[in-house]
Amino acid sequence: MGAGEAAADRAGTLWRAMRGRDPGEEHRAATPLELFFDLTFVVAVAQASVQLHHALAEGHSGTGLAGYAAVFFAIWWAWMNFTWFASAYDTDDVPYRLLTLVQMAGVLVLAAGVPAAFQQGDFSVVVVGYVVMRVAMVTQWLRAAAEHPEGRVSALWYAAGITVVQVGWIARLWAPGVWAPVTFVALVAAELAVPAWAEYRGGSTHWHPGHIAERYGLFTIIVLGEVVLATLAAFRSAMADHGLSATVLMIALGGLLLVFGLWWTYFTGDDAGLPTLRTALAWGYGHYAVFASLAALGAGLGAVLDTVEHHAHLSGQAAGLVVAVPVAVVLLLLGLLHRMTGTGAVGHGLLVAAGALVVLALGLSSPVLGVGGAVLGMGLAVAATLAANVVVLRRRTGGAG
Repeated sequence: MGAGEAAADRAGTLWRAMRGRDPGEEHRAATPLELFFDLTFVVAVAQASVQLHHALAEGHSGTGLAGYAAVFFAIWWAWMNFTWFASAYDTDDVPYRLLTLVQMAGVLVLAAGVPAAFQQGDFSVVVVGYVVMRVAMVTQWLRAAAEHPEGRVSALWYAAGITVVQVGWIARLWAPGVWAPVTFVALVAAELAVPAWAEYRGGSTHWHPGHIAERYGLFTIIVLGEVVLATLAAFRSAMADHGLSATVLMIALGGLLLVFGLWWTYFTGDDAGLPTLRTALAWGYGHYAVFASLAALGAGLGAVLDTVEHHAHLSGQAAGLVVAVPVAVVLLLLGLLHRMTGTGAVGHGLLVAAGALVVLALGLSSPVLGVGGAVLGMGLAVAATLAANVVVLRRRTGGAG
């Protein structure tokens, strides 16, 4: 039976015993269900980006970024939990699909609660969405424990850890005053500890390195798509109010260069190699800041275009930095993660660091260059950093690729 026939057989099965997938399985790719699952996160990421855009435009950068970091963690962690489970256990039978659809419903509830969590710090709706997702996720882990004896211990550790931490999130809704941020940080640490605890104490699950790398790449494309959509909406608003000015054109061109350059930097060379659990966890956890910074870039470009329309309470320098900072963070993190896995357009770490410093300098120089000139300069700086790294990589490999 070929790969296509095997997939069709799985998709048409009412029930099949849940067994760990082969970590060395060839041609392991994202399934239609996984791609459908990702689409629900488009809504959640868009909600977080829009709220950050409004906070930046209103001059509330500090509280806006704090709220954004918290909300985006909830979005990313929900996505990551499903992604790693699906990499190890994906029967694609009716119970599996139904439980995944329940999780998707929970994601939509979470997305609906993003504005309240962002603006008032009210996470009650987000927690309700998480409860829906976690009930389904724990059920999946318990099913794996019952039907896959080899992975029973780790599956039970996952189920127990997820349940205990979720109870903590529910209890946090009644945390008074200063205890709200303290308990949030503590629960985030507990969430991050659960996978390492379960994998090391209970034995590694059958996650697929190539599949995990592909899933993170696909989510990167989703977030970049949100950047394009957010920037397009702000661009159209600026055009409607003032027409196509030189400043608006420079911001649009600079924004496109940034998106194209960061995409090219990420998707260059071989797929990420994740030989060990430690490498895989570092890769996975590091992507929180990558995803959050990419989505923040869209919010920053929108706020900059609002500045051109005089609808934003941002100084010239602040307008440059709301774009420069997320770009610099993405460059530095991609440099670190891709150097760790030997992938991406990272010929030399110093080139990446130099590119990030130039981007930050351009952001600080926006009062002199003008915000349009600064954003266009950032786009050119990212393109130059990419080109320099590609040249180094080609020389290192003797011109191959």
